[in-house]
Amino acid sequence: MKFDDFIFTEWVRAQIRDRMGELGRTLYRIGIHPDMVTLFGTFMVFVAGYIIAQGEFQWGGVVLVLALPLDAVDGAVARAMGRQGKFGGVLDSTLDRYADAVIFGALSYHFARTDQLDYLLLALAALTGGFAVSYIRARAGEAGLSVKVGLLDRFVRVIIIVAVLLVPPLMPLGLWVMAIGTNFTALQRMWYVYKNTE
Repeated sequence: MKFDDFIFTEWVRAQIRDRMGELGRTLYRIGIHPDMVTLFGTFMVFVAGYIIAQGEFQWGGVVLVLALPLDAVDGAVARAMGRQGKFGGVLDSTLDRYADAVIFGALSYHFARTDQLDYLLLALAALTGGFAVSYIRARAGEAGLSVKVGLLDRFVRVIIIVAVLLVPPLMPLGLWVMAIGTNFTALQRMWYVYKNTE
């Protein structure tokens, strides 16, 4: 694979595909529906958001570490049951947006409450960029173009946000990286769409 074609998220998925497949089949055999996994994962993110809003970053990070892997588990269960409908994918993508909003909204609330307005602006910039990254992919998909390029896709953003929550001194650096990186990634994807649709 050429470096230009390398997508970190796809590489990680390839490394864990077999184990996730086994887990998905096991959960399906005991009667777990993929939508149940999706909804429970989102509930856990809301719990983490409440904790983060109180300024308990590390505890919020711990809850996210437990919750966010479920975003991959629901897909594994769906594949195990041979799910053909598109509702699950739409539900998953929609709740991912809510999860992003909860995490950065919780950070923004905390920064506003503690009068850290510079960090508040960075958190909002990161949230806006993250939404733009996902929106461009969705709209490009409607045009028949799969867009996964870019430095800070959602998986990478999740790694960064969990890292800065678990290690709070990294918060300023992490916010800057996400505020700039997400919007740069949106531009990368827009450029990719432009080159492949004109």
